[in-house]
Amino acid sequence: MLHGYLPIIVGGLWVTLSVAALSLVVACVFGLLGAAAKLSGSRAARGVAQVYTTVIRGLPELVLMLAIFYGGQILLNELVEAQGWDHVDVPPFAAGVLTIGFIFGAYLTETFRGAILAVPPGQAEAARAYGMSNGQVWRRIILPQMVRHAIPGFSNNWLVMVKATALVSIIGLDDMVHRANLAASATREPFTFFVAVGLLYLAITTLSIFLLSRLEKRYSLGVKAVSF
Repeated sequence: MLHGYLPIIVGGLWVTLSVAALSLVVACVFGLLGAAAKLSGSRAARGVAQVYTTVIRGLPELVLMLAIFYGGQILLNELVEAQGWDHVDVPPFAAGVLTIGFIFGAYLTETFRGAILAVPPGQAEAARAYGMSNGQVWRRIILPQMVRHAIPGFSNNWLVMVKATALVSIIGLDDMVHRANLAASATREPFTFFVAVGLLYLAITTLSIFLLSRLEKRYSLGVKAVSF
């Protein structure tokens, strides 16, 4: 049915999953930094974080992908050439990971900020009164509860991020969308190959929903739902 191209497309699946997983790590870093900036006492930090989340969330991912990939390379090479060094070509894989991570870091900023604010501040104050340091308060009091509050928003962002990895094919990354496009061009059967890719994405998101729901239940143990 797929004219022998299925193993090739499945090979591209590992590239897609690698981009998604590493982008998630980058996004979490940006998200935590952005949330910390928004909750800090520094007006400048809050302003930078606000501009970051507003601009990124207000522009399409495709536009941002192209702008950051091409504009970022131009800026990098201008800085490199100013130092007298040779021209630098950013690998598509690294560019895709950093770009997607940077984009979704803006969404996770709001997710993490809301999760931190959902933790009753009195608990942190009580912990400090018992002599805990700020690091201990964060690790033992805030972080475990923040994770529980952040999981629903985190899950949604992960699902959208997985689908957004399809955009890396436009910057030359050899993922399963790129391979399916090549197979479709060779066989002139685009519908068949893109349906196959769609089913693979559906399998990834379905498995992700199952695992994340189990994780949410794990972190909700002992928490009673309040009914009104």
